[in-house]
Amino acid sequence: MNKTTLTLSLFMAASSLTFAQKQDIEKKFDGKEAISHLTYLSSDELMGRDPARPEMKLAYSYIAKQLEAYGTKNVPGAEGYYQNIPFRLSSPPKTGKVSIGDKEFDLGTSLLVIDGKSLSGTYDLVDVGFGSAEDFQGKDLKGKIAVANVGAPGRLSPSDLFALGREKTMRAKEAGAVAIIEKFNAPSVPWQLVSNFLNRTQLTLDQGAASDLTYMWVEDQKNTLTPDKLKTASIQVEGKKNTSVEGKNILAWIEGTDPVLKNEFILLSAHYDHVGVGTPDAKGDSIYNGTRDNAIGTVAVLNAAKYFAQNPPKRSILLALWTAEEKGLLGSAYFANNPLIPLNQIVYNLNIDGAGYNDTSIITVIGLGRTSADFMMEEAAQEFGVKAVSDPAPEQGLYDRSDNVNFARKGIPAPTFSLGFTAFDDEIQKYYHKAADQVESFDLDYAQVYWKAYILAAQKIANWDQKPVWKAGDKYEEASKQLYGK
Repeated sequence: MNKTTLTLSLFMAASSLTFAQKQDIEKKFDGKEAISHLTYLSSDELMGRDPARPEMKLAYSYIAKQLEAYGTKNVPGAEGYYQNIPFRLSSPPKTGKVSIGDKEFDLGTSLLVIDGKSLSGTYDLVDVGFGSAEDFQGKDLKGKIAVANVGAPGRLSPSDLFALGREKTMRAKEAGAVAIIEKFNAPSVPWQLVSNFLNRTQLTLDQGAASDLTYMWVEDQKNTLTPDKLKTASIQVEGKKNTSVEGKNILAWIEGTDPVLKNEFILLSAHYDHVGVGTPDAKGDSIYNGTRDNAIGTVAVLNAAKYFAQNPPKRSILLALWTAEEKGLLGSAYFANNPLIPLNQIVYNLNIDGAGYNDTSIITVIGLGRTSADFMMEEAAQEFGVKAVSDPAPEQGLYDRSDNVNFARKGIPAPTFSLGFTAFDDEIQKYYHKAADQVESFDLDYAQVYWKAYILAAQKIANWDQKPVWKAGDKYEEASKQLYGK
């Protein structure tokens, strides 16, 4: 057999297998049931799936019940289908003022108290750069206040600011500081935006004693608080209130069929929370139901759970529905830092998240072009009559704004399989974090195409005889080498 004939034969065999896989998914897919899941998770009864509201129990109980009914297994170390997470609600203080030299910062305008207890008095300040472990090394912080820049070089997305802030508070507490102040000078994030968002009750990760440390942001976009001006600060933060809340990631797994590859996991994930209740729209509706963001993704993972429980692929499947994505990617970050499956056994994360869609002829894959498994997502989409396209709005920094980034940072190849959009236009904004994001406004024929394509993409990757890797030169390639030992 000559080379051309062999190549053609292999192509035809692969095409035949893909067609058979697609036909099997079509045959076994229950669209009516999937839409029923979507309708319930998007219903007013769940009050927008806010992790801080009691109705969240309805959501996670429902999802866990479906996973159990489909025959998935509990992940060792979980409590049934749950990974419990210690959260806390941190409310703004009644009063807040910080004076540094001739600068005064007032609560809600130029000062935000992110977490911690009330604090009053005058304290010495210690500059700790960006607050890295090296920046803290050798600094005398006992009884003093650590002052850092927000984020870190190359890490200034909103999720980075929160994640790194939690790390810095831990370091400051360990060093004996009484508080930490971060100078907010991130050029890509408007202060007014974060001020409006954060000057209200926040859900945060309870870090034990470190969560008692008073943690503040002051507006310093012009970088006026240079190290030479950081001598002392007069602090008046009164009436701070914190309440414990238990959060739940929902986890399950399906064992693979290959005696070797079953020790590797494909992580299929989506966040199941949304933003809860907000400002009423013109019709008086204040419940932000979150069909697009992210009931659609939650149901995609449920559909995959049902299919793979009956049709297990070669690799094992880890199913995860994250909580508190809308609060700073908290649920996925907790798992990434407290994994119940060793991270070096998770070889790929096919995540789902998105703001909505404006083109039903495509599926937008955030991160397409960055891993060796990309072609399988393209094939899966094509089989169901749509096209997989890459991120059309890189200026939005979407890759680093969803749960996938918590795994990418660890080295795990992790794209996000989003609804089809070509730009952040009015069609997207009409529904994004708004009361209008309901099942009634969703193209349910497109939903079923999307769900099926997701299953096929996951199946292809889980059966692939090669381990997915980052493309050479990707910014997460080095982390991957460290994780997998390459």
